[in-house]
Amino acid sequence: MLVGLGGGVALGAGFAGYGFGVEPFLRLSVQQHRVTPAGWPPGLKLRVAALADLHAGAPIMAEARIEQIVAATNALDPDITVLLGDYGPSSRFVTRELDHADVARRLGALRARHGVFAVNGNHDWWEDAAAMRAGRGAVPSIARAFDTAGIDVLANRVRRAGRVLVGGLDSTWAFGFERGADDLPRLMRDVTGDTPLLLLVHEPDIFPRLPARAAVTFCGHTHGGQVRLLGYSPRIPSRYGNRYAWGHVREAGRDLIVSGGLGTTTLPVRFGVPPEITLVEISA
Repeated sequence: MLVGLGGGVALGAGFAGYGFGVEPFLRLSVQQHRVTPAGWPPGLKLRVAALADLHAGAPIMAEARIEQIVAATNALDPDITVLLGDYGPSSRFVTRELDHADVARRLGALRARHGVFAVNGNHDWWEDAAAMRAGRGAVPSIARAFDTAGIDVLANRVRRAGRVLVGGLDSTWAFGFERGADDLPRLMRDVTGDTPLLLLVHEPDIFPRLPARAAVTFCGHTHGGQVRLLGYSPRIPSRYGNRYAWGHVREAGRDLIVSGGLGTTTLPVRFGVPPEITLVEISA
């Protein structure tokens, strides 16, 4: 019995050591999805790299780690790269915060054939007291830094990117649970014709309310739960639980990609959902 108990304790310690000391710091995977949206133009093939939930700050997400992620993303030769929000630390375990201008400058080295686009996440608002006081219409500090670095932050706006449109909704949780800075009607006013629309929004809970006009929706926010066992995540920041926890979801003929993200929040742990660059190949 004592041997069995000792073995269990050792196994648990090993799992904890991996989850706290290895996966969040040393792993970096490329998670690939192939999507064939309804009505996608024949002959149009698109590679989209998505980076979510950087949560920059030492020791986990220090400068060298960001540069590693940028280099690995550029090596995938994407047509479009999207940044899906939550760029700041948001954890009491961060020992050194990174200046927004420095984070933006390093991410500004991202390269994609048809552009690099970003949206704000809830923490990009919550960690900016001035923006929170100003309310809707304010521009969080990280978004201003991105603009200086040449990264286009889409706050309820649409841009042309080659043969597709890229639209970005501001955070749907900017001022609390489901009290956001998002403005879907404003965004959709800029969507004309039949050009395919890729939609970026940090939080996935809005997906059931999105129009079918969005060919593929890209989200982050969940971190895949940070701990994922046998396809199940015990804790997901979503009213839908595991429904939109991670990966490619198809509902009612519509496609959603939820990135497992790169950093951590609350606890500096990842187990079964390593930091990922999400690569989505879209074709008819």
